[in-house]
Amino acid sequence: MIAIVQLTLTDLGLAALLVLANAVVDLILRLGLGRRLLLAAVRAAVQLALLGWVLGLVFETEGPGAVLLVTLVMATVAGIEAVRRGSRRVPGVFAASVGVMLVSSFAVTSYGLLVVLDIPGPWYTPQYAVPLLGMVLGNALNGISLGLDAALEGFDEDRARVELLLAHGATRRQAAAPILRRAARRGMIPILNAMIAVGVISVPGMMTGQLLAGADPGTAARYQLFILFAIAGGVALGTIGVVLAAERLVFDERDRLRVDRIRRVDP
Repeated sequence: MIAIVQLTLTDLGLAALLVLANAVVDLILRLGLGRRLLLAAVRAAVQLALLGWVLGLVFETEGPGAVLLVTLVMATVAGIEAVRRGSRRVPGVFAASVGVMLVSSFAVTSYGLLVVLDIPGPWYTPQYAVPLLGMVLGNALNGISLGLDAALEGFDEDRARVELLLAHGATRRQAAAPILRRAARRGMIPILNAMIAVGVISVPGMMTGQLLAGADPGTAARYQLFILFAIAGGVALGTIGVVLAAERLVFDERDRLRVDRIRRVDP
């Protein structure tokens, strides 16, 4: 069996030269992204270092408390970040996004741990629970962000059509249906593209990691397929949930469209 190559800080420094090279190209072409690129790289390094330290502590614990705390923080931050990426906001949207993120990610992760994997140990085993939830959250964040932004954009820009349908006797759901469908489709596009391309155009992250760690290719492929299905479920639940939540937030108790609640922001 091939030994696992250990990465040192020097190795990571050499890898960081690729980011610096991109920053130099950005400076030459005057794209205006160099500063953001460097800040993103620094932020990623700090966040992953902190994650490694926190997970080291979590892996040493035996009870579910630490795992639940970490996963709750991850899901809450993901829900907030999903809203921050959008160009429009409405009162109550942060709570709705966090709630949808918690429900969808925890439901899919619990199903994967208890039904699919049937892990040899308690459900809160950090080795399985934290990575699985993290992958579901990362992709659900994109779906929820895209779906939410598309829904609020649709209600904001399609106000006349929605109000015309309402005036002609349509229910709130009937008037909003085309916008909700477009928003749900937009949120699902990234995971659909990923599933279509996997194994032919790209070798996905989890499978790559397992192969680098020396896992059998067949086993790595099966785990990756399971992860893709879990991610697809999380993205679908999250996107549909947040789109329906957006509908409730932009209509009042008398089923009137309140676009005055929607405000535009710089994502």
